[in-house]
Amino acid sequence: MIKVKARANESVQQMMKRFKKMCEKEGLIKDIKKRSYYEKPSEKRRRRDRKTQRSF
Repeated sequence: MIKVKARANESVQQMMKRFKKMCEKEGLIKDIKKRSYYEKPSEKRRRRDRKTQRSF
C-alpha cells in the first residue's frame, strides 16, 4: 500500500504529483490498465510467447 505523508509547506498538488510518481514506479497503473478488460488464456499465452521470442 502506498502512503504519502504531507511534508512541511507542501501543497496538495505536489503531494498528488509524488503519489502518482510512486504509483507509476510500483507499476500499479500498468497493472490496472492490463486488468481493466478480460484477456482470453490463449491471448495471454500468445503474448507471453512473443515476449520470450523477442528477448532472444
